[in-house]
Amino acid sequence: MKLSPYLGRASEFLIINSGRSSCLSSRSALLARHGSTTSGRSAAGPQDANDMNTSPKSSAADMNPTSTRHTYIPRRAMMYIPGDDAKKIAKIPTLIVDCPVLECEDGVALNRKEEARQLIHKTLETADWVKERKTRGLDVAVRINSFQSGLADQDLQSLLSAKTLPTTLLIPKIEGKEELRHTAHILTEKLAGRAGRDPLRLILYIESAKALLSMRKLLKTALKVADESHNLLALDGVVFGSDDYCADIGANRSNEAKEVLFARQYFLTVVKSFQRSLQAIDLVHIDFKDLDDLRRQSEEGARFGFTGKQVIHPAQVDVVQQAYSPAPDKLKWAQEVVEAFTRHQKEGKGAFNFRNAMIDRPLLLQAENIVAYAKLIGQPQR
Repeated sequence: MKLSPYLGRASEFLIINSGRSSCLSSRSALLARHGSTTSGRSAAGPQDANDMNTSPKSSAADMNPTSTRHTYIPRRAMMYIPGDDAKKIAKIPTLIVDCPVLECEDGVALNRKEEARQLIHKTLETADWVKERKTRGLDVAVRINSFQSGLADQDLQSLLSAKTLPTTLLIPKIEGKEELRHTAHILTEKLAGRAGRDPLRLILYIESAKALLSMRKLLKTALKVADESHNLLALDGVVFGSDDYCADIGANRSNEAKEVLFARQYFLTVVKSFQRSLQAIDLVHIDFKDLDDLRRQSEEGARFGFTGKQVIHPAQVDVVQQAYSPAPDKLKWAQEVVEAFTRHQKEGKGAFNFRNAMIDRPLLLQAENIVAYAKLIGQPQR
């Protein structure tokens, strides 16, 4: 499906107004291009093998007829659960969180890494909630250790030997192209015998000044190796690792996060410079008890254009996911715009006035995207 030639670059983005914030988000590019799948989730845009700065007038499928579509998975809140903590893992079915992450990296002590690998392996193979989430098209994610740590290969060996694989693999502290190629080589080799399954989603972490300044080259390489994997891999998004970034540049972390304002906005700009609908996941709020400030920071991230946020405590989930969801009044506006447009089309009219605003094709697309995304996350419709 081609985008209309009348739609400009701004039409690639979805406006979400939380009632407190308005933001542009790359969620919409995939919603606008491909509608929703039979599972009720929107189909993500297929990936082209050329440079990512393709014209918005053509879909990626036009450039690469061998590419395939895969469903879009919302990650408004990405919550870390230590992979060696059986009690916390057992509570995951009670959490209404978009992306639970079984953690091998920072949340697990060095002398507990093997316990984490074994428990995550067992969880993937035997936990009913894993099967249920995957059946419903919901995320099951695992974060491995960084390749610099020397532990990543062991993580992958254990993880990829499980009968049931995670939906998403999170790869921290990406610094260079060789890491990406090495990762892709291991993954494609291990996944080759599982052809026909949905691609393994990849989410990368940018956590240093070097990585931030090399970010566009890193993402181009990541997209290239995913394109060359014959649908075994798909790059879904990028995470800003604020704490490691602050340590790298010698900054002191604060609730206000002024020390990473430039980094967050630069990070976001690079992510959104690709017309691939990559998700951009914002920083962790370091004081998990201060929900008011969490709400402020989440709404700020939504205004900036982030698609989701990292969380470290169950109490943070609802606040964050609300901030990254359409507000009821914005959803009502979008539904009424779509209905009014349908009526005017039957009457042979193009642009029309709605609530003292002129509605044309770009605004209609924004309204359709809001309605589609609300359905995607299960938000009640009027």
